[in-house]
Amino acid sequence: MSDLVQLNSQTPGPAAELIFGDWYPALRSRELRVGKMTTALLLGVPLVLGRKKDGKLFAMRDLCPHRGIPLSAGWFDGEHVQCKYHGWKFEPCSGQCAEIPSLTSHDGLEPGKIYAGAYPCEERDGYAWVYVPEAGAGRSLGALPPVPELPKFSGKYRSAHLVADLPCNVDHGIIGLMDPAHGPFVHQAWWWRSAASIHEKTKHFEPIEDPSHNGRNAGFRMSSHAPSKNSAPYKLLGVYGEDVTTTIDFVLPNRRYETIRAGEKWFASLTTVTPITPSTCRIDVLAAWNIFYHVPLVKPIATYFGAKFVRQDQQTMIEQAQGLRYHPSLMLIDDADKPAKWYFALKQARLKGTGEHPLPGPVTLHWRS
Repeated sequence: MSDLVQLNSQTPGPAAELIFGDWYPALRSRELRVGKMTTALLLGVPLVLGRKKDGKLFAMRDLCPHRGIPLSAGWFDGEHVQCKYHGWKFEPCSGQCAEIPSLTSHDGLEPGKIYAGAYPCEERDGYAWVYVPEAGAGRSLGALPPVPELPKFSGKYRSAHLVADLPCNVDHGIIGLMDPAHGPFVHQAWWWRSAASIHEKTKHFEPIEDPSHNGRNAGFRMSSHAPSKNSAPYKLLGVYGEDVTTTIDFVLPNRRYETIRAGEKWFASLTTVTPITPSTCRIDVLAAWNIFYHVPLVKPIATYFGAKFVRQDQQTMIEQAQGLRYHPSLMLIDDADKPAKWYFALKQARLKGTGEHPLPGPVTLHWRS
């Protein structure tokens, strides 16, 4: 899908505490070409990214360890990144210094013992995912968690992508993402739903436990259920004559997975809310499907309506940021805001390294939307 027009607010909302030690999508990997460098910002960390001649992606802290000039101001020949200021060269995947041109035979300094900041970077589903470690973690990070990936359920499928910048912190972006009650108001449209379609809903949730017991992969699941009958896109799946079910997972630090199944037909999406700075974030939506696979124009039609849907959320967040700059008191209510409460509890447990899962077991929630 084509990128959305970036909308900006003059004053972003308040800052949020960030979760380090995990994978985040920096940008679309198609933007990375051999011999070219591209900059990005993740969790307030300036990055320079590129693709080596062998196809391997790299992500470096965009600061030369010598005098602090951005490495992106220099050169990349497909093998080494060279600083513009004094010509220091670095192998970009490891960050190891390969050459210091000013050294002479009288110097005892070994360039190979010097390292610029370098982060694990992997390509999945058309993204450059970067692992941003905790401060002071050093170069030996140990075993890393798997790189996030969108689940697919057949060999043939189509896919699309959306992106939108949000002038709010990652917490507001995430609880907005999981909020079940805003749909009939923010997303009023003939092709989605209207305020008149509001009715009571009952949903069942269950905890997603973290097998490593460090809170890294903890989350919760909206158990398999029939999708909302007041949403036109879901109604279309009825043409397959199968029972349609959907499952929604939220997994720390920022990932929402949705899977819709109708027999052998399926739709899956991975939505991430990534902190760019402590007070701003970005939403990425990756979708894949085999429904209506042979129907012409399905992808551009889905792109058009999907972009309008995400832009509605984006505009709402821009307007919310105008209010948040005055630091109002906020409230979360039951049951519609219960997932937001779970998120905050899971996040604090992850940050502190202690705490029980906020869901003691399966939970049933009720709300109107």
